[in-house]
Parts: sequence; C-alpha cells; structure tokens
Amino acid sequence: MRFQTHLLLTVSLSMIPAISVAKPESDDAGKTQTRSEKSQDQASDIASITSDRGIVTQPGRFTIEPSFSYAHSNATQVAVEGYTVIPALLIGLINISEVQRDIFVGALSLKYGFTSRFEAAVRAPYLSIQEDLRERQAFEGTPVDTLRESSGEGLGDVELSFRYQLNDGLEGWPYVIGSLRAKAPTGDSPYDVDQRVIMDSNGNPIGLELEERPTGSGFWSFEPGISFIYPSDPAVLYGNLSYVFTLKDEKGFENGNTVDPGDVVRFGFGMGFAFNQRTSFSLGYDHSIIRKTTYERDFDLFGATFDSIQIGSLSFGLSQRLSPSTTLSLTVSVGVTENAPNSEITLKLPISL
Repeated sequence: MRFQTHLLLTVSLSMIPAISVAKPESDDAGKTQTRSEKSQDQASDIASITSDRGIVTQPGRFTIEPSFSYAHSNATQVAVEGYTVIPALLIGLINISEVQRDIFVGALSLKYGFTSRFEAAVRAPYLSIQEDLRERQAFEGTPVDTLRESSGEGLGDVELSFRYQLNDGLEGWPYVIGSLRAKAPTGDSPYDVDQRVIMDSNGNPIGLELEERPTGSGFWSFEPGISFIYPSDPAVLYGNLSYVFTLKDEKGFENGNTVDPGDVVRFGFGMGFAFNQRTSFSLGYDHSIIRKTTYERDFDLFGATFDSIQIGSLSFGLSQRLSPSTTLSLTVSVGVTENAPNSEITLKLPISL
C-alpha cells in the first residue's frame, strides 16, 4: 500500500474595512489619541475574523470566536492500464472513478491581547468528513457503478499562535505584523485509523483503504509568517507570506518508517472596502505550494508523484458589525486549481470581552 500524506491547509480571506489613521494635530493631542484608539479598535475587531491578518488585539481584551465552515470538493480520475494496437484501439483496463468529499468544521478560538503589540490565540477545531467514491471498470463488462462510502469525525489539530505588531502604521507605512503558529497532532491521523482490504470482482485483494476519514495530519508543524495592512482610502490593501515547517516522524515499517511531509509555502493578497461604519466587503486570493512527502523506505518503486501540489482559491465576503463588541462575517472561497476545494463557506462570530 502507498500512503501519500500532504498537509492541506484550509485557506480563507477576511473582510477588512477601510482604516483611517489619524494625523497628528498639534492643538488637540487628546483628540488625536482618541481617533487613533478608535481606528485600532476597529482594526482589532476585523482582525479577529481570521488568524493571520489585521491589527493585533488591544491590551487586556479577550476575544471568543466561534466559527463554522463547509467545504465541498469532487474530482474525476481515469486510470488506463494497457497498450494500443492502433491509435483508436486500446487493449487493457480503464478505471473511471469520481470522488466527492464534504468537510464540516466547527471551531472555537480564544484570543488575548497582552500588550498593544502582542497577542496570543488558541484554536480547537472539530471535523466531520463524508467521502463517497464511485467507480466503474469499463472493460469488466459491467454497466453498474460501484459506490464506497467512508466518513470520520472528531477533534482536529489544535493550533497555538502568537502575533506581534512591528510598527504603528504611521507616516505612510503599512501595518506590519509578524506571527508564529504551532499545530499539534491532536486529531486522528491517516496512520491511526483502521484499514480494510479492497477486493476486485473475483475476490482478489487489490489494495487497502482507510475505514474512517482522518481528522488530523499526524505531524507537528510550525508556521512563521509576516502580514501587512495598508490603508488607502477608500480601500485597504492586505497580504501575507508564511512558510510551514512540518517535522518528520516515525510511522512504522509498513508506512515507510520515517515519514517527512512536504513543507508548505503560503501567500495571499487582496483588498477590502468599507461601505459604512458597520459593513465591509473584501476580495482576495490565497495560494499554497505543498512539497511532496518523502519516506525513509521507498516501498513503492513504481509510484510517481509530482514534486509539489498547488492549491489556489479566490475569495470574497461580507462583514457586519452587530455591536461594538461583536462582528459577523461570511466568506465564500472558490477553488481555481485542481487540488483546491471546489467551494468553501465560512461563518465567524468574534465576540470581544
């Protein structure tokens, strides 16, 4: 059996309203400070929508952020094993399969601002996954598709993150924020769930598959990154760049001994518009480059994989401030690469205390 594990990241874009930074007023320093604090408060509320964009949480402020997301993806694969006698005649086996996957994620994030520049956060997700595989072997003489279903649910990988604002965003400079995120393998990995043997129509074993869908990666990972926000009325430009280091781990002889998942390069950019003090709109793009997984023991000499997987998504969304301490945001992401989810909907409700 051949396992190929990639660390897939759920990517979403936030809704960032226009942030007006007050210019110093020599005759009223108190008013200038008040305006600056209001601007920082507004940016902090929007920052709680996502984990890697926005100004850090204000000192002494505690934020609770429940969220829910739904992602759907499907793919059709055609496997051909045979040879051609003439260009129009194939001798061999054609296997056509279609995979549909639905992933529901409910998560709770807790954030706290220790200083005006530093915050820490923890996020615990709970996943429910449903996957259906429909296939037909065209040269077996059967007109009937076979359908295999599998599912899984449970705690995902818990994340701990730290963010530090490097500057004040004054005198034409963007806000620059450095971050560090650590993800623990608290969910069930592909190496933890039970396996079952796949039989062909004649009862011969042809492979193995997982009895349940895993909810975690099974590896520790660390993600340093940097992001920026640049107010430019009537819009706000934003972007981020990060690198995910995934630690290799021993997974047993049957899984290739030491497994080293590929590292990930992530970047994104976009802009947000503020319609008024309560409502904002954003449009942006996120991309992840996932390097291939390597094994200490190459147990599949005939297997061939790409050096990297490209995952890109275009997102847009709305944000509505319900009260001075509560914001509701809705984001819709559409995959633009083959390996990205076809669509993803994310709903968040950060509440500041």
